[in-house]
Parts: sequence; structure tokens; C-alpha cells
Amino acid sequence: MIIRSALLNVMMGAARKAARNLVRDYGEVAQLQVSKKGPADFVSSADLKAEKTLRAELKKARPGFGFLLEEGGEVAGDDKSHRWIIDPIDGTTNFLHGIPNFCISIALERDGELFAGVVYQPLGDEMFHAEKGAGAFLNEHRLRVSARRKLEDTLIATGIPFHGRPGHEVFLKELGAVMGQVAGIRRFGSAALDLAYVAAGRCDGYWETGIQPWDIAAGIVLVKEAGGYVTDFQGGSKMLDNGQVLAANDHLHQPLLKLLKAARG
Repeated sequence: MIIRSALLNVMMGAARKAARNLVRDYGEVAQLQVSKKGPADFVSSADLKAEKTLRAELKKARPGFGFLLEEGGEVAGDDKSHRWIIDPIDGTTNFLHGIPNFCISIALERDGELFAGVVYQPLGDEMFHAEKGAGAFLNEHRLRVSARRKLEDTLIATGIPFHGRPGHEVFLKELGAVMGQVAGIRRFGSAALDLAYVAAGRCDGYWETGIQPWDIAAGIVLVKEAGGYVTDFQGGSKMLDNGQVLAANDHLHQPLLKLLKAARG
């Protein structure tokens, strides 16, 4: 049995509490009050309720910490060293279409560095969690990234820019470059779960651009603690700033990075 820190217990408890209403709302998806937030980018009453629950639970446990929230924006805290980064539903479009691939994502940033992450897929009761220096886990099981070494054996996840988002032509170049070298490419519709799946070895790699900090913060911790590499497309660590992310094991990261760089010119 693994021993979790008090911090992770707080994060996991908050995710489970917020998930109760999500599961209920998912079962009544046709009745949700949905408003358009932008082209192909929806916000639902379920999003807002989940974010309210997460914020209340985390604030109760750590009252001084700040927040970066998908719906609520940035909220400063008295403790300037700590900030929660939260996506109440990553995979909202899946959720609203009755596709069961969505999750709650919670990360903790400490002194500007990602320190802990939780990605919870409530329908499957899959709790991915990690804390810096303590490893990554799915429920009670330790996670390791895949050990594959050859691109032709790999399954790679990605995100596709949708209507209203820039980068379509560049993505098609990236897709063409990677597609010809790997066994398969998947688009699951949740960046947080894509990263969790890389940490679990379900996917061998993942790349995306135009992504928001709350989509990837928790997943970055998971992949790193599972022994993987996560960078932007320059090979640096500015993923939260420039919205670029590439995750893979140490054998595949550089070959994938080389393909993406070549595709982008």
C-alpha cells in the first residue's frame, strides 16, 4: 500500500467530491444548460459547478494558496509561493456529446515549478496522481512510461486545432511528418488524459500546440514522475507559457522532436 502525502490526499479528495455532480450531469447531458464561450469551445453548468467545488475544497484545506482556473481566471492568494492550476472538465466537448473521455485536472505550482498533479477520470474511477520526487501512480499502481525505442512501434496521441483556433496548416504538416513514422496516431480529446496515458505507458508519446496551462500542468508532473520527458517544441521548459507540449520516453522524445521541428520549418 502506498503512503500519500497530506497534500495529495487533499487534491484527490477535492477531485472525487467534484466528480459526483459531473457523473450525475453526464447521465443527463441533454438537459445541461450550455452556452457558447467561443467557436467550438463550450462551457456548461457542469464546468462551473465542478470548478466551484474544487475551489472551495482546496481553499478550505490550504486557505492561502492562489488559483489559476479555466473558468474563473487567476485569483491571487496570500501565499505567493503556491498556486493551484485547475481544469474542472478537461474534455468538455466529449462530455457534452456523451463521449466518456473527460477528466478533472488539478496541479500545484510551488515557487514557479510544477510540484504535484492529479488527473481523475471519474467514469472509470481512474485516479492518476504524482508528487515531485515520489513517483506517479494510477490508483494504487506505480506508473512507468513505455519502454519502446522504435517510432514504427509506437502509438502517439495528439490534439487537433478546431474551428476558430489557428495553426491548422502547421498541424497538418506535423501530422504528415509523424504519421508516416509511427504505428498509429490517436486524438482522444483531453490533453490531461493524453499525458496521463503517456505516464501509464498506454501511449508512447503526445504532442500538441495552442494548449492552455490548466490542460497540461497536472499531466506534466505525471509524465516526469513516471520517468518520461516533457518539453516544448524547442526542447525547453516553457510549456505553460507558449502552449507547446511534447511528451515521450527518453528513447522517443528526440526523434519526435526532430520530426516536429522539421515539419514546422
